[in-house]
Amino acid sequence: MKNTRALVMIIVSLVIGLFAVILASRWIAEQTSLATSKVVVASKDVDLGTRLTPEMLSLVEWPRGSVPTGAIQDQGALLKDPQSQEPRVVKVSVFKGEPILESKLAPVGTKGGLSAVIKEGKRAITVRVNDVVGVAGFALPGNYVDILVNTEDDRTKSTDGRNKTISKIVLENILVLAVAQESGRDDTKPKVVSAVTLEVTPDQAENLDLARTVGTLSLVLRNQIDTAAVLTDGANKQQLLKRVSETDFARPVEVAAPVVQTVAPKPRVVTNKPANKLRVAKVESSKTDCVEVIKEGARHVECF
Repeated sequence: MKNTRALVMIIVSLVIGLFAVILASRWIAEQTSLATSKVVVASKDVDLGTRLTPEMLSLVEWPRGSVPTGAIQDQGALLKDPQSQEPRVVKVSVFKGEPILESKLAPVGTKGGLSAVIKEGKRAITVRVNDVVGVAGFALPGNYVDILVNTEDDRTKSTDGRNKTISKIVLENILVLAVAQESGRDDTKPKVVSAVTLEVTPDQAENLDLARTVGTLSLVLRNQIDTAAVLTDGANKQQLLKRVSETDFARPVEVAAPVVQTVAPKPRVVTNKPANKLRVAKVESSKTDCVEVIKEGARHVECF
């Protein structure tokens, strides 16, 4: 009887355990299927201004709770623009495995190329540079530079009547869009090129074009997070070679006035002695000490 009851309890336990395992596996499968979703990512590095192709895209499982805002889940939406019926264009560089976000795409209907990455209201202008003007090749796409011009200052003239030369920063915090014919921003290796394309406003484009016609340009690389504007007066030869005047070296030395001490006159002392004796009296003098000597009726003064 006891063995039968024990056998029944074992069978019931096995059935309950098997039922629990089945329910747990179903719950885990449901949670797994709900925990991820398909997201389009780049299957290789894509430079800005490039039209997307099927070889550049792939679908991967992404945790549903951490899907980036603006992620694309339909690969076909990237390969067919609703307006132009052509693939979309990326306006920033995208690395392999990085999700393709709507914020990284150029507006609908945009053609490919560098023009797709120019911000609204901005323009692109190219200036000629060399290894020195171009900051030894360290001015790369995505960096910010200041524009320095060296020209003649019409406001001032030298002693011979010629205009003085001045160096002045005319534009600040200008974005480098491309160097030569390359616009990729994923390379930090210096590149010595002959031309640099900058993103400017229309007013800045006019000033930059005038600056390169009246003088020589130089690029000044600046910190990417430093956006503060600095207003300078420019530097000329007179300021560069400014020296301290000679009067700064020959200033008179102030000497304290001598202290004059006043000594009260000493009282006159006369000593009376017999005639045949020596009578000495001290005579006051403002400059020397004198002694009146009387010897045998003769009187004379000895000073020392």
